[in-house]
Amino acid sequence: MKVAMGPDPSLAYRPELDGEAAKDKGSFRNYTSGPLLDRVFATYKLMHTQQTVDFVRKKHAQFGSFSYKRMTVMEAVDMLDELVDESDPDVDFPNSFHAFQTAEGIRKAHPDKDWFHLVGLLHDLGKVLALAGEPQWAVVGDTFPVGCRPQASVVFHDTTFQDNPDLQDPRYSTELGMYQPHCGLENVLMSWGHDEYMYQVMKFNKFSLPRKAFYMIRFHSFYPWHTGGDYRQLCSEQDLAMLPWVQEFNKFDLYTKCPDLPDVEKVRPYYQALIDKYCPGVLSW
Repeated sequence: MKVAMGPDPSLAYRPELDGEAAKDKGSFRNYTSGPLLDRVFATYKLMHTQQTVDFVRKKHAQFGSFSYKRMTVMEAVDMLDELVDESDPDVDFPNSFHAFQTAEGIRKAHPDKDWFHLVGLLHDLGKVLALAGEPQWAVVGDTFPVGCRPQASVVFHDTTFQDNPDLQDPRYSTELGMYQPHCGLENVLMSWGHDEYMYQVMKFNKFSLPRKAFYMIRFHSFYPWHTGGDYRQLCSEQDLAMLPWVQEFNKFDLYTKCPDLPDVEKVRPYYQALIDKYCPGVLSW
C-alpha cells in the first residue's frame, strides 16, 4: 500500500539557497510562495510544537528496540518506493531513484571513497518511519536540538515555537538549556526524524563505516548547524572537524527532477557489493 507524503520541508523551503547553490534554481524544489509554502509552514508549526524532550525520549524508547522490521538495506531502499510525494505529481520515477542519484553523484565526484557512495544510498532510508505510521513532522524536515532554546537560523523559529511547552520550562529555555558548553553533539538530544532513526539503526547493527559517515547520516537535515552556523556552543572539537564532511555530503543531497536518471539495474550490483562490505545481511530496524 502506498503512503502519501507532502513535500519534504527540508527541501521545499530553503531560504538560504543562494550564491553557488542558486546558479541552477530550476533544479531545486524551490517553493517560496502560495499554498505549498502554507503546507510547509503548517508542518513546521506541528514539528516545533510537538518535538519536545519528552516526545523525543518516547520515540527513542519506541524504536530503540529495533523490532519494527527485519530487512536488508536493499529491501529498505525498495521500500522507499511505497512513499508517494503527493505534492509533486509530475515526478514519474520512484523515490528510490533519489537515493541512487545521490550516491552516483558522490561516486562521480569522489571515486576513491566507496563508503561515501554508500552514504548517498543510505541517507534517506530512515523515511521508512512514515510506513510505520509516523506523522510527517516526525519523519522529515530540518532537525534541531531539543532541550535548549531554538537558535535564529531554525526555519520559522520566530513564529512556530510559541506552543512548545519546553520553552516555558526554565530547564530547557536558555541557550544551553540542559547541556554543558561544548558537550559534543553526541551528547545532544536531536529532534526525532529520519536522520536520527537511521543513525541509531546504523549504530545498533554495527555498520563498519567511518565516523564521518555516521555524522553525515545523523546531521544532514541539521541545517541550522551545517548551513546556519548556529549551535556552536554545543560543539566539541570533533564536531567541528566533521562539519566539512557533512557540508560536502549536502552538496549532493538536493532533490532534483534531473532527466539523467541512473540506470538502477546497472548500478545496483555495485551498491549491493558495498552493502555486503559495510552492512551485510538482514538488519534490525
